[in-house]
Amino acid sequence: MDQTWIRVVRQLPDAPVRLVCFPHAGGSASYYFPLAGLFGDRIEVLAVQYPGRHDRHREPGITELGSLADKVADVLAGAVEGPFAFFGHSMGAILAFEVTRRLEERGAPVPEVLFASGRRAPSVVREENVHRRGDAEVIAEMRRLGGTDASLLADPELLDMIMPALRADYTAIETYRCDPPNAAVGAPIEVLIGDVDPRVAVEDAKAWALHTTAACAIRVFSGGHFYLAERAGEVAAHVAGRLGLLTRQGQR
Repeated sequence: MDQTWIRVVRQLPDAPVRLVCFPHAGGSASYYFPLAGLFGDRIEVLAVQYPGRHDRHREPGITELGSLADKVADVLAGAVEGPFAFFGHSMGAILAFEVTRRLEERGAPVPEVLFASGRRAPSVVREENVHRRGDAEVIAEMRRLGGTDASLLADPELLDMIMPALRADYTAIETYRCDPPNAAVGAPIEVLIGDVDPRVAVEDAKAWALHTTAACAIRVFSGGHFYLAERAGEVAAHVAGRLGLLTRQGQR
C-alpha cells in the first residue's frame, strides 16, 4: 500500500477487520490517533493523508474533490486485506462516498459499511464560500466549528503552513456537486452527527438514505460539528459494535 497516501494509525495485522478513515477539511491522518486507541485489538485503523499537510506540506492541495477521490481510489483498489469499512468525517464523509463509488465501478473490493460522520447527504447542496474569504474569516470559521487546537490558530507561522491546504480542502468540498444527484452505493451507510452541529441538520443527514441501495441508519450524539472528539468513547463503542457484528456475520 502507498504509505504516502495511507498511514497505519493503529497497526494490528491480525485484526479481523480494518477501518479506513478520511479526515475533515484541513485535517490529517493523525486526527484519528485518539479514536483509534479506543478500539481495542480487533480493528486495525488506517487513515488517508491528503497532500499539503505534515510531511506532504510541500505538495499542493487538491481543489477538486473528484480528482482527490480518483487518486485515493487508485491507492486503495485491492490494497486493503480482508473485510474493511470506511469512516469519513465532514469532507471526509463525502470523499469516502465518492471513493466507494469508484471502487464499485472498477469491480474492486468495497467497504462493508460506510460511516458518514458530520456531513449532510451528497445531494443536499448548501451554497458556502469559506474558501473565498480572507484568512481571518477562515480562522474564525475554524474557531466556530471547533476541532482545531486553539494554540495552532494563534500561531502565525503554523497558520501560514496550513492555510494553503485548508483553502484547497474548502474549495474541494464547497464546489462539490454529486453527479448524478441520486448516485448510490451498495454499501450500507451509518450516519453519525452531533445534535447541535451548525453545519448539519438532522433532515439533511437523513437524506443519506437516498445514496445507498442497502440499509441506512442514523445515530445522533450530543455535541457540535466535532462531536466525535467530545464523545470519542461513545463513537468508538458504536463503530466497534457495528464492525463486530460484521466480523461475526462473516464467520457464519
